Amino acid sequence: MNPENNYIEINRKSWNSRTEAHINSEFYDVDGFLKGNSSLNDIELSLLGDLKGKSILHLQCHFGQDTISLTRLGADVTGIDLSDKAIESAKKLAHDTNSNAHFICSDIYDLPNHLNRQFDIVFTSYGTIGWLPDLDRWAKVISHFLKPGGKFIFVEFHPVVWMFDDNFETVGYRYFNSGAIVETVNGTYADRNADITESTVTWNHGLSEVMNSLIKNGLEINSLDEFDYSPYNCFNRTVEFEPKKYRIAHLEDKIPMVYSVMATKKNH
Repeated sequence: MNPENNYIEINRKSWNSRTEAHINSEFYDVDGFLKGNSSLNDIELSLLGDLKGKSILHLQCHFGQDTISLTRLGADVTGIDLSDKAIESAKKLAHDTNSNAHFICSDIYDLPNHLNRQFDIVFTSYGTIGWLPDLDRWAKVISHFLKPGGKFIFVEFHPVVWMFDDNFETVGYRYFNSGAIVETVNGTYADRNADITESTVTWNHGLSEVMNSLIKNGLEINSLDEFDYSPYNCFNRTVEFEPKKYRIAHLEDKIPMVYSVMATKKNH
């Protein structure tokens, strides 16, 4: 069976197997979250602005921490993820935090068959588009769910990061999208020692591919920013040079690690 044709099921199984380890990990700090900590970072908060009364569609929400954090800022938020285990956990977390966040289990491309409304903001962040083969279809879905004049807020790991091997010693992958990358992964970024071995199917997407997919689907780019750090300690060989700011120790500040995009859906 060609993994590229069956990538949704392969990746759903991978995320289902990781969800419990993630919930129990220090990385996600669910205990702190239950006490009121936000899971959102300065990068996305500065783009999101005042959310009171805003409707937000949160794509690839995992088990819902960011979705719920957005509701705590006054937004009406719907979170989407393809992992049924993650969505079950998100619903439980919403219940435990008295959040009115709404969750739907769906592959992104199939979402128009499960949801019929438009939103003020579509939001997605950190490690999302690598799981998607076709960014034109992705951008079509974003445009479909945005109100005219609505904002798309996107924060993602920089494609330069995905060129390297796990220890950032050699360039092992193309910057550009040249088809599916099928790998077997041990552990998980939130708990490297977790007893998990799963296959994954991912794709690399350069910045021009991202930008052109959005432009082609009626979104106007308002800002593109690049950052020389990650707010998450999810890579090997990192150093925390300021609170919640991580770089690859031997690469210092030489490479971009994250980028952000804000775009507006045109009125016509």
